[in-house]
Amino acid sequence: MLNRLEMLRIFCAAANTGSFKDAAVRLGISPQAVTRAIQELERLQGEMLFHRNTRQVRITSFGEALAERARASLRELDGLFEGHSPGPADEMSGLVRLAAPSALGRNRLLPLVEKLAREHPGLRFDLRLTDQRADVVGEKIDIGIRVGALRDNRFVVRRLGKTRFHVVATPRFLRQHGRPSTIQELQALPCTAMLDRGTGRLWPWMFSGDRQMNAEQARFQCDDSEAEYRLVRDGVAIGQIAGFLCEEDIAAARLVAVMTDHEPEPWDMYLYRPQRGPVPPRLRLVFDRLVQELSD
Repeated sequence: MLNRLEMLRIFCAAANTGSFKDAAVRLGISPQAVTRAIQELERLQGEMLFHRNTRQVRITSFGEALAERARASLRELDGLFEGHSPGPADEMSGLVRLAAPSALGRNRLLPLVEKLAREHPGLRFDLRLTDQRADVVGEKIDIGIRVGALRDNRFVVRRLGKTRFHVVATPRFLRQHGRPSTIQELQALPCTAMLDRGTGRLWPWMFSGDRQMNAEQARFQCDDSEAEYRLVRDGVAIGQIAGFLCEEDIAAARLVAVMTDHEPEPWDMYLYRPQRGPVPPRLRLVFDRLVQELSD
């Protein structure tokens, strides 16, 4: 027995051609197969679809109404399986969900998103900026940026470069409190610490040789890396800050890097996207532009 979808295709071909024989030729099947399909559909509908005699067939009024509905349904169904070939106006349209560390997202990702939005008015963006690891599956993230280890074979990954971490303070702060040269001297100064929302614990400061500094006595604790950076830049504390936030200030002498020979190994920065089959043009565009703008 034919499946119902194929039955509708045969019926529509017969309705369009007005001939079981011509429908058979168009579909590459036998006239007998067309006849059987029409008979089965009539049985299911409980109505005659064609008037038949020895010379011709003529569709009934019920058959015409059913054919109109069937054509619309088949067009909609076929559209689900046709490759999308967007025109120039809608080629880059739709939603892109992005995730990034909060400070990196605000300082580096937002300017690029604004530029892409101006270039492609059809694009929409959902930005998740947090210093906690994004729930890529639960939040349906399309593209993300991560600093540090990324060991997940479900992702397509592109390394963007290295992120250094600097112990920095303002010149005025160092004149007032002294310039530390050891971890012990550093612990005696007013410093900052980052809170891990996931664990409720403070991140330790990291140094070369896998050494760490407990930050429990930090004068300022916060759960936002950009807020931590502003406290340091305003001269009220010394902090260990990611290079993408503070290196321009170091170059301009607004901040001074200390204990540079104790810096930890730089962390890798990655761009990733989940492996979800074909990549729509809008996601490929955003992914490639992020690689171009953020690499190194």
